[in-house]
Amino acid sequence: MAEARRLLFLVNEALFFTTHRMPVALAARAAGLEVHVAAPFDATFVEIIRRNGFPYHPIPLKRGARSLFGEFRLILAFAALIRRLKPDLVHHVAMKPVVWGGLVSRLLRVPAAIHAVTGLGYVFIGEQLHFRLQQWLILRLYRFALHHRNSRAIFQNRDDLKVFLDRGLVEPARVVMIKGCGVDLKTFAPAPEPAGETVVMFPARILGDKGAREFVAAARQLKGEGISARFVMVGRTDADNPTDIGEAQVRDWQREGWIDWWGYSTDMPATLAKSTIICMPSYREGLPRGLIEAAAVGRAIVTTDVPGCREIVRHEVNGLLVPVRDAAATAAAIRRLVEDPALRRRLAATGRAIAEAEYSVEKFVRDTLAAYRAVLPAGVLP
Repeated sequence: MAEARRLLFLVNEALFFTTHRMPVALAARAAGLEVHVAAPFDATFVEIIRRNGFPYHPIPLKRGARSLFGEFRLILAFAALIRRLKPDLVHHVAMKPVVWGGLVSRLLRVPAAIHAVTGLGYVFIGEQLHFRLQQWLILRLYRFALHHRNSRAIFQNRDDLKVFLDRGLVEPARVVMIKGCGVDLKTFAPAPEPAGETVVMFPARILGDKGAREFVAAARQLKGEGISARFVMVGRTDADNPTDIGEAQVRDWQREGWIDWWGYSTDMPATLAKSTIICMPSYREGLPRGLIEAAAVGRAIVTTDVPGCREIVRHEVNGLLVPVRDAAATAAAIRRLVEDPALRRRLAATGRAIAEAEYSVEKFVRDTLAAYRAVLPAGVLP
């Protein structure tokens, strides 16, 4: 029997692999590939990876770090791992794995590569000179990494794809659009609104560029106007992200009575079922899984008219879009949904229909395996 072809995932976070890429890894293994996972060490989520039977490889990747020594060390670690494993296909996920892993995969002539561009990150939100310089450098690194001779680049939204095509960073023939990572529509089943008080929920990491401050400002405004609603933040802080709010600030908001903080949830279907309205006024996204999950359970959504968010939420169809960094507009949209249950129900029902049509995990797995087939030899995947 021929030796199985080897697939290596290079990802920026073990947690992210378990929540966003595990179904693809399981399907690839079932189709006959030998699947390995490389991510920064995190005991809880590495245990999940190993429990599912995947060989795990630690990498010295620190999200948000900008040390030249640290980046060079990461490049060397990628090179050593790829030389040792000799993968037939490397699936790079998120910015550093795509840029540095893609560079190494190209230089070491890995037979095939998949590059998952999951968003352009906080660097592409800033307008200051140092952000513009970083953008210039990062885009040039992307150009080199994405020009692997046998590769596909997966984009999650049309806005990011346009940036890359307009600047010649990727060849149009090597582009694949896969919107998000899909959700299990049986697990994230429609749930009736909870009885009692209205719960407005922010389901994301507590970051500035996720719109955490705007969410709290909207809560403060609406409570001051006498709106009877409970504002809840569900998510972890993230010290590795430069826009992290920090636990002390979140605790202060809670003590001041503007929000409740429920922390990180390991059971999002049950958590989302406790909400009435979902609000995430993010500054820019790849394609936020939290909003897909919210649509799947049948919730009206308030979010911003920015890349990624507007891919999921269509204004007046399954939610309301507001201008970015605009707490007053966010508050007005929330107020409208609080005061109009019929509108909420209409938007929620349409959101579920959109999730079923566009965002099932089965579709995500099917589309990703099709990208693999495009770069692997014929017959490797059934």
